[in-house]
Amino acid sequence: MAEKDLGYRRVQCTGRGSYIISLPKEWVQDIGLTRGSEIAFNLEPDLSLTLVPRKIREKTGEDISKLKEYYISVDPEEDISSTLRMIQALYVISADIIRVHFRGGDTDVSKCKSEVKNFVKENFLGAEIIDETTDEVTLQILVKHSEFPIEKAVRRMVIVTLASHRDVILALKGGNKELFENIISAQHDAHRLGLYIVRQLKFGIEHNMYRELGFKTPKEFLLYRIIVNDIKDIGENAINVMNNIIAVQKLVDDQLLFFKEPIDEEVHVQLLNLNALAHQLFEDATKAMFKRDYNDAENLIPKRQSYVKLENELIRLMSSKKMDPNISAIVRLVLDSCRRILDYGQDIAELTLNRTVEELCASFAVK
Repeated sequence: MAEKDLGYRRVQCTGRGSYIISLPKEWVQDIGLTRGSEIAFNLEPDLSLTLVPRKIREKTGEDISKLKEYYISVDPEEDISSTLRMIQALYVISADIIRVHFRGGDTDVSKCKSEVKNFVKENFLGAEIIDETTDEVTLQILVKHSEFPIEKAVRRMVIVTLASHRDVILALKGGNKELFENIISAQHDAHRLGLYIVRQLKFGIEHNMYRELGFKTPKEFLLYRIIVNDIKDIGENAINVMNNIIAVQKLVDDQLLFFKEPIDEEVHVQLLNLNALAHQLFEDATKAMFKRDYNDAENLIPKRQSYVKLENELIRLMSSKKMDPNISAIVRLVLDSCRRILDYGQDIAELTLNRTVEELCASFAVK
């Protein structure tokens, strides 16, 4: 149907403070609306509204309340890793139900089903196995953005990841199995939260639901996608340092490497101090982002530059100590990780400036 101008309608206010507007009679009759008919209101990026009658939306399959269901057929003799990546991709693109059908003998099917169920349990937040037969597993993602908002998920991801990074520095003094298990567990939690956040962001973009997710403009999707990548990188660095510590510790246990103490005490104290400052800067940057506070974000940028002196002092201190080369290499990995956290904090602060500068400048009155 060609575009048609139906004129203007005046907005009216009822006694209860509600705003109403009448619908064009010609339009109502053309699409068959009657008393009690439901109309969906879609908010567009330019703040205009699109009105879509419920029956038209359901007819065109645009009703977002309808569950998105997908089907995967798996050959148990093939590498299961490919199937697991496909399931993860479907989770990220906001699939609601995923049915995984297995072909082949009972033994192979049983093993593959077990791997799929374990993968779902370990990696997906809010996913449950709702049905299982001899040759099929059905999982459904039950958690919704309204139940666990993106901002809350990001906050939790920051806390978990920074805690694991702090633990790995403590492990330099002599790690134990329990501490390493905590670091690995924290990384798993951060991974699950990261996938969940990306899933919700993609859902919001697809359905233009940025306001429902707590954003003022669609451009803010990019900001949150960047911070998820930064947090993920911090966690991966912590795991990398932990693996290096375990490797050195194994050499000591096998009596292939000998030293009096794992790390010089003075170096360790200064490393913990720089790490604490890096974590604080990153946390402050995320808080400024959540609050949309331009001034707080602005104050963090020069603070980042002031820490360069501390980094250089720590490097000079390390050079003056007669540390074992293996330990020195790990300490430099930790130092590089702390430097990245500081840089990520500055990046988030700068993105917050970009996010809020229009509002700030537009509010200034010209005198």
